[in-house]
Amino acid sequence: MPRAPVRVRRVPPRAPHEEPADARPEPRAVSTYLTDLDLERLPRHVGIVMDGNGRWATQRGLPRTEGHAAGEAAMWDTVVGANEIGLGWLTMFAFSTENWNRPKAEVAYLMGFNRGLLRRRRDELHRMNVRVRWLGRRDWRVPRSVLKEMQISEELTRHNTGMTLTIAFNYGGRVEIADAVKKLLADHDAGRLKGEKLGPESIARRLYHPDTPDPDLIIRTSGEERISNFLLWQAAYSELYFTPVLWPDFDREHLYEAIRDFQKRTRRFGAIDEPRD
Repeated sequence: MPRAPVRVRRVPPRAPHEEPADARPEPRAVSTYLTDLDLERLPRHVGIVMDGNGRWATQRGLPRTEGHAAGEAAMWDTVVGANEIGLGWLTMFAFSTENWNRPKAEVAYLMGFNRGLLRRRRDELHRMNVRVRWLGRRDWRVPRSVLKEMQISEELTRHNTGMTLTIAFNYGGRVEIADAVKKLLADHDAGRLKGEKLGPESIARRLYHPDTPDPDLIIRTSGEERISNFLLWQAAYSELYFTPVLWPDFDREHLYEAIRDFQKRTRRFGAIDEPRD
C-alpha cells in the first residue's frame, strides 16, 4: 500500500528579538502560554532537531561556540516546559554521526559542552522525576568523560517515572537502521530467530530503544525544512513542523505553538477519514 505523504507546517518568520546578544534568560517558573492547548490531546512523543546555533552567533558577530552555549537556555526552558504540561517523551538531537566532520575545535568544544551540560543539569532533572536516556552509538569517537557523564545521568534517573528525555548524541538514523539489521543477521546466525516472523517489527524491536514510541511530532528550528537523518525509521508517520526561529531563541512558548498546530491536524496513517452520517 502506498504510504501517505508526511504533511508539514511552515511558520512565517517573526520580527527579530531585541534583547542583547548575550542574553540567556533562565526558564520561567510558570508558563503563561497554555491558552488553547488541549492537555488531553498532547502528542505522546515529540522530537526536536535543534538547529541554528551557528547562525545565531554569526548574526551577532560571535564565534559559533557562543551559539552552542546560548542554546543551553533554550534547551532547558523547552525541557521544563515539556515536563510542565505532562509530555511523556521528548527526544532532542544534540550531535549527529555527521557532526564529526565539523572543524576539530568546534567538535572538541561540543564534547566539553555536552559533558558539562549533563553535569550541571542532571540533579535538577532527577528532582523533576525526568528519566534521561542516550540515543546513539557509544563508540571510540565519544570521549570517555562524555560517556561517563551520560552513564551517571542514566543511572541516577533510571527509575524515574515522569517524562523520558532522550538525548540523541553520536546518532544517525541510517546508522541505527544498519545496526538493527546487523543485530538481526547476528540473531539469524546464532539460531535465535526460530519462530520469529520476519517483517518490519523485526527491525523495530532491534533499534536502540525499541520501547520508545514513534514520534508523533518532529520540530525543526532555523527554517531548514528537512529532518537530517533524525529518527528515520520512527518518523514514517510523524507530523513535521518547521519554524524559522533559531535554536537559541526557542523556548516553551514555541514548543506550545507547535503542539497547538499538531492538535489541529488529522492523522490518517495511510488510511482515509471515516465517512460521517
